[in-house]
Amino acid sequence: IDTNEYVINKNEKLILTDPGGIEIFPSVLSSLSTEANPTNIEYIFASHQDPDIISSLTLWLEINPTIKCFTSYLWSTFLPHFGGNDSTFITIPDNGSEISFHGLDLEFVAAHYLHSSGNFHLYDKKAKIYFSGDIGAALLPPALLALPEIYVTDFDSHIKYCKGFHERWMGSNEAKLDWCSRVSKLQIEQLCPQHGLIFKNKDIERFINWFAELKVGVLKS
Repeated sequence: IDTNEYVINKNEKLILTDPGGIEIFPSVLSSLSTEANPTNIEYIFASHQDPDIISSLTLWLEINPTIKCFTSYLWSTFLPHFGGNDSTFITIPDNGSEISFHGLDLEFVAAHYLHSSGNFHLYDKKAKIYFSGDIGAALLPPALLALPEIYVTDFDSHIKYCKGFHERWMGSNEAKLDWCSRVSKLQIEQLCPQHGLIFKNKDIERFINWFAELKVGVLKS
């Protein structure tokens, strides 16, 4: 499955979000190295526990053994199977929290059961960028993956690639509606999922409204 990795750079100090699986580590490292020094990664943010999110952790710790990893407290005893030890992980309480990263205000936004039981998103208030994990994800066909475009340009044609994924992988309609209500109040100019294209500007509101109406957590025969 194709994945997106993002990095926050503040004065050459870095936060790497959902860094991906072991198999893509070389390409992520190579791409990151063209923009910044990987040894300056201070934190990794793991939105949840899936291997496509964080199984590369041990390799990033070889780059910089002092990296700390933010994740839900639920996963602090699971993620050491991918690497690290008790001192590696900074646990996020269920209701979320905020941090100042070299003067940059960041918020860990609770998104539990969407799809993981311990799930968070990361919100950059200054840049108005919302890193949404699996919410907003699209499973694109190879022909579209090969294109250079990173933003949704035709919402109506794109959203069909989100539908099946969200119906199956989002586990709670109650949690979904709560998330939609809370996030719709934030100032967001880019909604950046872990899979597929980035939503921006008015398409963010369109996506939230679409997601609010979608029935999720039901297995179809």
